[in-house]
Amino acid sequence: MTRRNLLSCLLLVSLVFTGACSNQTSDNNSINTTSRSSTNKKVIRIAIGTQDQTINTVTGGAVIREEKLLEKYLPKTGKYENVEYKIEWTSYTSGPPITNKMLANQIDIGMMGDFPSTINMTTFQQKGNGVRTIYIASLAYSPNGAGNAVMVPKNSPINSLTELKGKQVSAPFGSAAHGMLLRAFRNVGIDPQKDVTLISQSPEVGGSSLKTGQIDAHANFVPFGELFPFRGFARKIFDGAETGVPTFHGVLVRSDFAKENPEIVVAYLKALLEANKMFREQPEAMATNVEKWCGVEREVMYMFFGPSGLQQINPTIRQVNFDALKNSVVTLKQLGRLDASVNPEDVTKWADDSYLRQAMKEVGLNYDEVANAKDFVISGEDAQTKEPIKNPKMAAQLWLKGNDKVMNFASIKNMMAMSQKLKAERKQDEGVIFVHDRNNGWKLLAENSFYVQDGNEISAFLTQKNAQDFAQKSGVKVVDFKGLQQSYAQTQQPSKL
Repeated sequence: MTRRNLLSCLLLVSLVFTGACSNQTSDNNSINTTSRSSTNKKVIRIAIGTQDQTINTVTGGAVIREEKLLEKYLPKTGKYENVEYKIEWTSYTSGPPITNKMLANQIDIGMMGDFPSTINMTTFQQKGNGVRTIYIASLAYSPNGAGNAVMVPKNSPINSLTELKGKQVSAPFGSAAHGMLLRAFRNVGIDPQKDVTLISQSPEVGGSSLKTGQIDAHANFVPFGELFPFRGFARKIFDGAETGVPTFHGVLVRSDFAKENPEIVVAYLKALLEANKMFREQPEAMATNVEKWCGVEREVMYMFFGPSGLQQINPTIRQVNFDALKNSVVTLKQLGRLDASVNPEDVTKWADDSYLRQAMKEVGLNYDEVANAKDFVISGEDAQTKEPIKNPKMAAQLWLKGNDKVMNFASIKNMMAMSQKLKAERKQDEGVIFVHDRNNGWKLLAENSFYVQDGNEISAFLTQKNAQDFAQKSGVKVVDFKGLQQSYAQTQQPSKL
């Protein structure tokens, strides 16, 4: 794709998006959020837009919806004493449709990632007829960009970004994954406008293209970078965390709705706080529930939100979130998707954490303590040796099919020993093994990782190159998971005299 064609494509996408927004805006005041019921009760509509399969939104969406948490906290006294609530939930595959519905006053509260949030809030500034959208809380986030990923077909010979030169690569244009891909290409000396053929594909289309080998690589956001490899038709060659640029999903609310119903906004955020607590206290059970609600396998959910997961859950609005928004402003302007007048330094003005602070006050939480809470990492004792788990980066986990709980291990070696024991006792059913990148602690699928065994110590790595760099220090070789299993089995064979 030439530079001219790429710019034309982006301009067309931008015009389509803008046109859709313009059409919706004309209806801004045509829908009332309050009405009267047949019993003359005041009816307040609470319309919430989420992205069920974009699992970073589940604590603000699916969990609250399915566990009826909003109903639990909605105000029922004072001006809300004779109120009937009409809660409307809708789910979308991406952020732009939520923005369109919010502009048309058909959604009051919406959830989306940093890139679509930027488009949402700046579009309202231009077309909202005096109504803004306010960033009121954060959902899941990664301080370094984990969750975005570049994948190749499972049996592809490609193992690095540099090998994509001259190849066809797809991504959802305008998404955080698109921005990550452009930055990653530039970091390795690839000109995305000259050295590759870059096309726009949604997660669904990109997954199908990987399955059939119609593209050489596909970049995507949460959870597809882990979901496609877990389903067995793709392999990750680059993790967004390697760019070091933060990413997050957040909650936006229409300013008119928040002004008229601040107690309802606070109630929603109290429900969000309880949903977060449920994930922290019972990650396996919640991952299993979300699989039923959203269709994303529990193992993938656990990869993101279990201890030492790829994403952390923190509802507060912090500098890491503003950094992600600033980055999205810069990238979207480079792509021609954002007005040149938008100043990245203005993103702090888009947020209002007063509703969240009030919600925390009412449930007995301290905002600053939550904001500065330690990351949720693997701890406890080893399921094999009972020794304490001291280094989460070297830990491994085994989640057997049919089991409610994940087994934790202080080391990959201990996990391998337990696996062999279960096989010998014929107790091991199908399941998934998680390991962690030695350098960065990222949670990895064991079968898609690379390993270096130096004596009794086994280290896991996301990329073959990182494993090779580490192996050179001790003069040992790099193996894949099958090679690791064979090597371990050989060391357990009794010696022959």
